[in-house]
Amino acid sequence: MTQIHIYDTTLRDGAQAEGVSLSLEDKLNIALRLDDIGVPFIEGGWPGSNDKDRDFFRAIRAEPLRQAQIAAFGSTRRAGGQCEADPQIAALLEAETPVVTIVGKSWDLHVHHVLETTLDENLAMIEDSVRYLREQGRRVFYDAEHFFDGYTANPDYALATIRAAARAGAECVILCETNGGALPWQVEAVVRQTAAILAAHAAEREIAAPVQIGIHTHDDGGLGVANALAAVRAGATQVQGTVNGYGERVGNCNLCTVIPDLQIKMGYRCLEDEGLQRLSELSHFVDETANMAPNPRLPFVGASAFAHKGGIHVAAIMKVESSYQHIDPTRVGNRKRVLVSELSGRGNLVYKAREFGLDASREDVQHVLTQVKELENRGFYFEGAEASVALLLQRMQPDYHPPFELIDFMTVVEHRQGRGILAEATVKVQVGSEVMHTAAEGNGPVNAMDRALRKALLPHYPKLAEIYLADYKVRILDGDAATASTTRVIIETRNGHGSWSTVGASTNIIESSWHALADSMEYALVLGC
Repeated sequence: MTQIHIYDTTLRDGAQAEGVSLSLEDKLNIALRLDDIGVPFIEGGWPGSNDKDRDFFRAIRAEPLRQAQIAAFGSTRRAGGQCEADPQIAALLEAETPVVTIVGKSWDLHVHHVLETTLDENLAMIEDSVRYLREQGRRVFYDAEHFFDGYTANPDYALATIRAAARAGAECVILCETNGGALPWQVEAVVRQTAAILAAHAAEREIAAPVQIGIHTHDDGGLGVANALAAVRAGATQVQGTVNGYGERVGNCNLCTVIPDLQIKMGYRCLEDEGLQRLSELSHFVDETANMAPNPRLPFVGASAFAHKGGIHVAAIMKVESSYQHIDPTRVGNRKRVLVSELSGRGNLVYKAREFGLDASREDVQHVLTQVKELENRGFYFEGAEASVALLLQRMQPDYHPPFELIDFMTVVEHRQGRGILAEATVKVQVGSEVMHTAAEGNGPVNAMDRALRKALLPHYPKLAEIYLADYKVRILDGDAATASTTRVIIETRNGHGSWSTVGASTNIIESSWHALADSMEYALVLGC
């Protein structure tokens, strides 16, 4: 299997995404995780741009990396200057990384109007910078910025820039599709032509040894991954990208997509199989570290990537999993999920019953399916509330006895002079033969109801002390009805072992909240979470 070298730039290019801000500790933790799964090159940042990146390079030297090489990123020397006196070049050397990635201009528009220098001076800047860094003992990768736009505008000059880098000793020339607007067949054609030209120059001994070609793409046209795959088909052997596609504007080539595409679909080797199986874990870890909400619809690693909802689909995968799955999800560390909704068939409920360890008869399953369809028509939403589905199935068991039953509840919210808003709830529930009648205050009616219910149940079920409400979501379903609209409430509850979600819906937000809250407690007690 041909090896494709993965070059991660999450810590530099990914950190340029809107809303992403990584601390020094975050950067170190992500680098260690990338190293652990087998990513060979990790770009740590631009040491010439900020103190945090300089601190990162100092700190990472103390870490016992398993296999990865750290790269420092920077630009070519300044126009009219010397490498020995250039502060950006000095910062790259001070980072003491084995690899240096240096970026230069390939598009004559940028040379004239951004650098404001001559075409010849730009070529000298590229060649001088690469050669100087090589003389200092560094492996040098050259990022040819805007190469595809430059090739379209002036192919001879764009090619001259990468020949300059290759002559000076660049180990890999990375063709950057910086603006993200190219199409896959355009990328493939340019990479193939460029590879042939570089090979010809190597044969003519202008270049000491054949130079590898890399690809760096952005996703502005939704084609970041497709363009990277096209480049590999044309001869690229290094792929740059970021975890979850973080990056400038709409993002970079997503490594969590391109790696399995290359390895599983195209037969290249990027990671060891064990590393590939940790790809979903890596995706979630980086989202959590960056404090970003995970995108459930990411290919391969998203929570919805192998989620099945339609009844026909579920019936098929229960017989042959590959009938509606393009790969085995465990290959990338993900899992198959079956959703329950008004679109479900009987198979969805049969699958969920088995998943929850329940022996549900055909009649039970059909009854629950009817309930689900009726409740969803009233505003319930069971896709995001699997614990409520489990309870519907559990309640069909002939020997089922609920751990508690509601007799009545009342909530009061009032404003009291000197105390402001006050919420109070009273709850009357039956546990076995005993009726518990409790009251509690809270910072709102749902919090007060939660406290009152816990007060009633804790003497009988001490384990409830371990659970807590982690999230409370409210959605208005028919806003045109104004204050008479139906309100859906989804509650996420957690303990030290896991989390579960429950749902309620009503024209009364307190009733919606009660359904979701009571289900969350019942689920914890019945299914032992």
